[in-house]
Amino acid sequence: MADKQIFAALEAADHEVRLVVGEFFNTRFNILKVERVACDGVSYNGVTNAEAVTAAIRKALEACRKQLGAEIKKVILAIPSFGIRRYSLKSTVDVEGIDPTVTPQDIRNAISKASQTKIDSRLALIQAVCVKYTVNGITSRRLPIGERCTSLTVDIDLLCVEKKFAYQLVRCVENAGISIMDVFLDIYAVGKEAALFEQAINHQVIILKMEREATTLGLLRQGRLTTGTIVPQGLGSLAAPLIENYGINSEEAIELVKYCARLNQEVCSSNPVHIWAYKGETRTISEQELVDCIRERVNAWLAAIEKSCIPILQAGETAVMITGEGGETEGLSELLQKRLNAETKVYIPETLGGRNAGLSAALGLFYAYQDRLPITGYTDDSLDMDAFVRAVSYRDKTADGTKEDTLTNKLKGIFLEGKK
Repeated sequence: MADKQIFAALEAADHEVRLVVGEFFNTRFNILKVERVACDGVSYNGVTNAEAVTAAIRKALEACRKQLGAEIKKVILAIPSFGIRRYSLKSTVDVEGIDPTVTPQDIRNAISKASQTKIDSRLALIQAVCVKYTVNGITSRRLPIGERCTSLTVDIDLLCVEKKFAYQLVRCVENAGISIMDVFLDIYAVGKEAALFEQAINHQVIILKMEREATTLGLLRQGRLTTGTIVPQGLGSLAAPLIENYGINSEEAIELVKYCARLNQEVCSSNPVHIWAYKGETRTISEQELVDCIRERVNAWLAAIEKSCIPILQAGETAVMITGEGGETEGLSELLQKRLNAETKVYIPETLGGRNAGLSAALGLFYAYQDRLPITGYTDDSLDMDAFVRAVSYRDKTADGTKEDTLTNKLKGIFLEGKK
């Protein structure tokens, strides 16, 4: 299995911990395990219960260990894009070595030089993104490894977030008994998963990552993440009237909003979409009643997003993409498209085993990390690979040396008898 790379990606959202284990094999990406553990210890602007977050991470790790037969030792971590700030600069270094050709070490030197830039003391540097490279007066987005030159200039974006939140989350992960391979902003990871950076070279792209408490807005322009903000309204805001007016519990209310309400329809079905017991009596709610109940909150969310997007829309052609858990909500993109008068789509990952909009950031971590490998040269896996190999090794014999009585062996016997 030397040609396999197995990584684990971790995201702590505002209502659950998401852990995904996946492998890159012959340029293909396969998901091995997805674990989602409910947790109310993280808000959109900070860790509110560190012990609960650590416990949820441990629970997710243990579930993956039982399934895969190997311990997860390291993870790629998503950092929420709260208080995001970007520092853009050019870093020029001399190309080292007797033969003056660009090597990964030269790029690492440029990143190290840029990372020494003084930033706001309230911020933490999360990632240094190499946007463009200039060699012999020619600028390109392609890695210039092997190019002959005496100096290298790299356009680098230093992406920073609020320090306290980032440190709290990192501490929770370390307290769970694992180390961190690398960190990326969640909104940046979404852009990688949906291949939006390539699309944003010719026009602007707005990412709306909608979770329970809030919606993170990220702007991609000229192939780079330029800014981000938080709108403190999310899927939970939309579902709140169902909890208040009908006594539906929060999880069921969220599921109803996502999958039982066509928000872009003025007239909906009068057939019941949910039946439940409340204070000893049976209650029902139709799709029309559901939509009518949450319509005011939906309009409030649309207005808040519109207010944040107006300055961006005025700057030029813009596409909008909704993802995160709220990306599962039917009809929401159509309503927003009418409101913004801009192309609006929903992004749901297509990778088998991860076809859920809530996993967009976690899955994007794999691609963000892999894109950095030619520069970093890291070769570590997230799992205990020796244990994993032993766990997945095929054994067609029992302990006493006889073949197991499996359907596969029975079929083999049929085919062999036919040949005889």
